[in-house]
Amino acid sequence: MGIKAALPKYELYFYNTVLCLAMFWAASWVFEASSSNVNRKTFQSNVKPGWYYFGRKMDTGDHEWMMWFSTFKEHILFALSGHVLFAKICSMLAPQYRSLVYLVYGLLAVWTSMGWTYVTLILSHCILLYSISLVKIRWLCFVTGLSTLATFKCEPFVSWQAGFVEGDFELRHVLFYGGCGFTIMRCMSFALENCERKDGNYNILELLKYNFYLPFFYFGPIMTFDKFYVQANKSDLSRKEREMWNINLQAAMYVGIILMVDVLFHFMYILTIPNDMKLLKRVSDWALVGLAYFNLVYDWVKAAVMFGVINTVSKLDHLDPPKPPKCITLLYVFAETHFDRGINDWLCKYVYDYLGKKHDDVVKELVATLCTFGVTAVWLGPCQVVFFWAFFNCLGLNLEMWMAKFFSLEPFSSFEVEMPEAMSRRVRAVFNTFNFWCIVLANVLALNSLDFAKLVAKRLFLKGFPITTFITMFVTYCLVQVIKEQERKQALIHDPDPLPPTPAPNGDTTAVISPTAPTSATAQPVVDPSKKKAE
Repeated sequence: MGIKAALPKYELYFYNTVLCLAMFWAASWVFEASSSNVNRKTFQSNVKPGWYYFGRKMDTGDHEWMMWFSTFKEHILFALSGHVLFAKICSMLAPQYRSLVYLVYGLLAVWTSMGWTYVTLILSHCILLYSISLVKIRWLCFVTGLSTLATFKCEPFVSWQAGFVEGDFELRHVLFYGGCGFTIMRCMSFALENCERKDGNYNILELLKYNFYLPFFYFGPIMTFDKFYVQANKSDLSRKEREMWNINLQAAMYVGIILMVDVLFHFMYILTIPNDMKLLKRVSDWALVGLAYFNLVYDWVKAAVMFGVINTVSKLDHLDPPKPPKCITLLYVFAETHFDRGINDWLCKYVYDYLGKKHDDVVKELVATLCTFGVTAVWLGPCQVVFFWAFFNCLGLNLEMWMAKFFSLEPFSSFEVEMPEAMSRRVRAVFNTFNFWCIVLANVLALNSLDFAKLVAKRLFLKGFPITTFITMFVTYCLVQVIKEQERKQALIHDPDPLPPTPAPNGDTTAVISPTAPTSATAQPVVDPSKKKAE
């Protein structure tokens, strides 16, 4: 089935209508559960007085969101504004030294916020991995980098290294782990790129410029060293037409999204309710399914906004940062599931694509996915929830390939060839529907808890069977078809279908004149209207 397979317009209108009604229906149940339980004792720690204008309490269950856009927004804005100011001055006066200015400002900012002993700790890790990279042995760089990363995930190494941070402030814990974790991943990227370099080695100064770039230092995203090196050292700082307009529009959009999320937190307590198992057992099936879905959508929004704010700053520095993650609403395959595109690009470049090659061999694909999620487990911190999440995502990724190979065999491949494209799209959407909920449950497991994921699965497939199960799956089927329609439109934009040939003015049907070809006496070939266009 080609990606450009179209469905009738009335069918698509029906799918969109069902999807919108289902979203409002699930949201109404979540709103009801939030409003009727606002005074529960288990809510007191997270549900606190909100904006005066609404007269309602606000869900503050995500401490990372509150840190970014409430508690410490002034500190973060001050640091990023200083970076933008000094970077702009340098770009105007001495653009060839701008990467050096990024290093100096970032180093001073980290020193000011965390102390000189923390800077010494970071520099020691940079020097260690730089020294290993000079040997140019790829597996040695990986072993050293992952071993160093593991020291921030297990005792007694964590406590010993945490002692290098001066002061006792609320952000200390977050900045320590964020700065150290991203530093190791950046140093590994540098070491692996240095292994690939044929002539000589990169200078250690380039590693320090790369690592201490302030917008990426504490919170990411990760840009691989090869991309950063080229973009940070390019001499041409001219901008494309309307680029600044797009950057300003993007910044305004993120401000609007932040306000919208804060408003929704006054009406739907999607972060606090999943922590109360007694309440979850009493809410309706629709509220539970809505909570699972909205939690994933919110986590994507959080990642998109947090990385988007940083990316906006980096675009002002003439960099092309990793794009925001793909929304869970637009996913139905494990191969595209990620919440951090920077880490995803890093893993694909150095592990998944390197070991999986063309991803057409079952054994190589299995080894590549096992190694990829093994590195991810070390990055996230080994624990039961992370292992479950890695196992289900690894299994889902391999199952997709096994099923694709199985259905490419006879007689299944012949059945699909003989089937109309629209019907083939519908059949595939049925299988994608179940895949979608596998993705939802696997990621709810990581974002919330194992108990919450088990409760959702039990209510959706066992206690709620058949009514809740069939209705939810039908709505999900509508969602998958809407996603496929968006993919079809994107495919037509990037690879439009050729225009039909124009008949010759003299009525001769044996020759055609192409609208883009110059007039010529050369006879044009006969176009067979029954010939299928290439997908």
